[in-house]
Amino acid sequence: MAGEPQADCLFCKIVTGDIPATVVRETGTTVAFRDINPQAPTHVLVIPKVHYPDAASLAAAEPAVAADLLREAGQIALEEEITDHGYRIVFNTGAGAGQTVFHAHAHLLGGRGLEWPPG
Repeated sequence: MAGEPQADCLFCKIVTGDIPATVVRETGTTVAFRDINPQAPTHVLVIPKVHYPDAASLAAAEPAVAADLLREAGQIALEEEITDHGYRIVFNTGAGAGQTVFHAHAHLLGGRGLEWPPG
């Protein structure tokens, strides 16, 4: 059922603490942790504690949680001191866009120049 933890979801297991992660920030609705394969000096994943397969389904079902996720990404960017130079928030949606974990999440990237258009 949408919104409910999924037994086979890596990010649901991080939310419950069953799989360790380097958590940088946690709220009542989100968890943010360092990516294990960083693509920039700052690469933090910000995820909702509720399970939805992608950002669009999260925003449709729980827009307040989607807003929390974006607010937290901005707060982490401040704490990581990457706001002056700029940063990127990326939502990959679907396998063709590079999504490998089907639990909504944002990639917060910064700390280096980011090319456009992206890969």
